[in-house]
Amino acid sequence: MVKKFIGIINREIGGLHEAAYLLGAFALLSQILALVRDKLLAFRFGAGVELDLYYAAFRIPDLLFVVFASVVSSSILIPFFINHFQEGEREGKKFVDDVFSVFFFLLVLVSLVVFAITPFLAQKLLPGFAGSTNFSELVVMTRILLLSPLLLGLSNFFSSLTQMHGRFLVYALSPLIYNIGIILGVLVLYPIFGLKGLVFGVVLGALLHALIQVPFVIHKKVFPKFSLSINWRSLKNVALVSVPRTLTLSANQLASFFLVALASIMSVGSIAIFNLAWNLQSVPLSIIGVSYSSAVFPALSKFFAEKKKELFLERMIDSARHIIFWSVPATVLFIVLRAQIVRVIFGAGEFDWRDTRLTAAALSLFVISVVGQGLLLLFVRAYYAEGRTKKPLYINMVSAIFMALLALFLVKNVGEMPTLLYFLEEMLKVSGQAGTVVLLLPFAYSIAVGLNTVLHWLSFSKDYPEFSRPVLFTLFHTFAASVIMGYVTFVSLRLFDTFPMEKVWGVFMQGFLAGVCGLSALILSLVLLRNREIREMWQALHQRIWKSKVVIPDPEVL
Repeated sequence: MVKKFIGIINREIGGLHEAAYLLGAFALLSQILALVRDKLLAFRFGAGVELDLYYAAFRIPDLLFVVFASVVSSSILIPFFINHFQEGEREGKKFVDDVFSVFFFLLVLVSLVVFAITPFLAQKLLPGFAGSTNFSELVVMTRILLLSPLLLGLSNFFSSLTQMHGRFLVYALSPLIYNIGIILGVLVLYPIFGLKGLVFGVVLGALLHALIQVPFVIHKKVFPKFSLSINWRSLKNVALVSVPRTLTLSANQLASFFLVALASIMSVGSIAIFNLAWNLQSVPLSIIGVSYSSAVFPALSKFFAEKKKELFLERMIDSARHIIFWSVPATVLFIVLRAQIVRVIFGAGEFDWRDTRLTAAALSLFVISVVGQGLLLLFVRAYYAEGRTKKPLYINMVSAIFMALLALFLVKNVGEMPTLLYFLEEMLKVSGQAGTVVLLLPFAYSIAVGLNTVLHWLSFSKDYPEFSRPVLFTLFHTFAASVIMGYVTFVSLRLFDTFPMEKVWGVFMQGFLAGVCGLSALILSLVLLRNREIREMWQALHQRIWKSKVVIPDPEVL
């Protein structure tokens, strides 16, 4: 039975949509556990100083992970591993040992340096905590979390070896186990160690993330060992590929890091609200954008290598259409049901109505960019498939700088131009609430993502002029149907307000039934419009998608 089950999940991909839906299913499981994790944190602490400290402690380790640990991601190492093992098992194993030795040494060295200067970095990069009574606690938590980039970096390395031999359930389970470790930290370790117990749980999750892959790597006899005679020429080739990718990824992370730094100088709870809203908007992004862009990447690489540009463009158009088809309705639904979503997921314990309203408003501003974020993932992977890493790097860096400068300008000048903040407060129904200035951060983020998307789109369309027309047709088609869905959902909220709104189950029933009405209107509208994407979705769901090969995207943050 076990062999049969493993055999099922390792069969070849039956199609783009089937693989993407299977990816989405695994992403959904991981996101459910992530929401349980955030629910427990919100219940216990609310949007207060403790949760601010917890999320702030991730900033420096997150940056370390993005800049260094992502260098050994599977999307970079797998082609190199395959090429070297084709030369022979001995040559392949030597290359594995070389990469491991250099990577491990550098990451440990950098981690030790960062450990030593953590107080200085925290004071400069998180100025809102400098001089506060909680600063020493922040330093300790940050130092503990420095173990996570090392452990997840090793897990990235192991996963490259695992995926080189196929797609296995063990790797698909890794992010689930990671979140289980964090949940154990909240439930078990926090009562024992206090706030340090929360970050101990993160380290535990990272350790399990790596350990679950070790038995397979040992079984295949590719477990890395330290090497003293390094083939630097081979590692130079890896660096030439990985450095642009890492800089491209770190550009957005640096910008978001700057937004959290700004949140640290705002009212208590601003960092917590920013991160909780960010995590919620990541749910549709992970299920839709990440799934489609990851599922199509192997095919894009293959078609470009074989100089089949027509098929390359066809897959890009197909993926972009379906990212839009799923993301636009999700965006509208999240905006209309924002209060119900936040209240059901986080609303209990110390997480009060003030926290709910501000987080819901921040979520609305974040989720506007979900369509753009999904398309950005697709564009970047298309450029990687072509071997062009500089163009997305330049565009991302320009957009990241714009994001940071715009956020700084808005926060610095909010007193001199209160109209914008007043407009956001009125539109999102948070007038009179304290701490609404935090809404300027997701507002700046979404504007910058929009700019980034437009620049990537124009650049890609310049190379492939046939790209825009069918994708824009789907955008207008889906947007029109989604507006109808949003209106029906909004009206339905009034119809189902008979439930007790002071109870979580009452809020859930109101949002659920209104959402069902809205989705029914969406499907009916698309069917009447003879929408192409809904027909393709129906066909894909009738395939046995569980036979698709499991491909899990690389983690981008801790």
